[in-house]
Amino acid sequence: MRIGVVADTHMPSRAKQLPEALIQGLHGVELILHAGDFTSPEVITQLETIAPVEGVAGNNDGEEIVSRFGRKKVLVYKGFHIGLVHGDGKSKTTERRAQEAFAAEEVDIIIFGHSHTPLMREVEGVLLFNPGSPTDKRRQPQFSYGILELGAELRAEHYFYDSKS
Repeated sequence: MRIGVVADTHMPSRAKQLPEALIQGLHGVELILHAGDFTSPEVITQLETIAPVEGVAGNNDGEEIVSRFGRKKVLVYKGFHIGLVHGDGKSKTTERRAQEAFAAEEVDIIIFGHSHTPLMREVEGVLLFNPGSPTDKRRQPQFSYGILELGAELRAEHYFYDSKS
């Protein structure tokens, strides 16, 4: 199973539409996971033209997105337990807050956003994965998203591009 992973789209303030590189990169995925800060339900509509969308709300999302997705969840696909959270809060790093959100649960991967910083690191047998942002790279050299491949094993990869048009 091929899954697209995005976070921190911040639309329409950071982009009016999904970047073409993202649309092309997500072509053929069976599902899209969004780790929060859609900021507009229109983002969901745009992503759903590519594949079904599952997600969580971030700190910049309104009640409509919070009601639809909630703020944290564990999804199971192909036998893999996927923790999904935005990662915002007041103390510790975004990465640490994401880890702590699932401290009492068994997950294979924790997908989170908030920092806009791509990250892939294994900690105590759990893969931590932040796809970065496809529209608001902040201090990063490029925009980014991720792809998960669920088969005999779980594989994750970042994809980077220069233009958000």
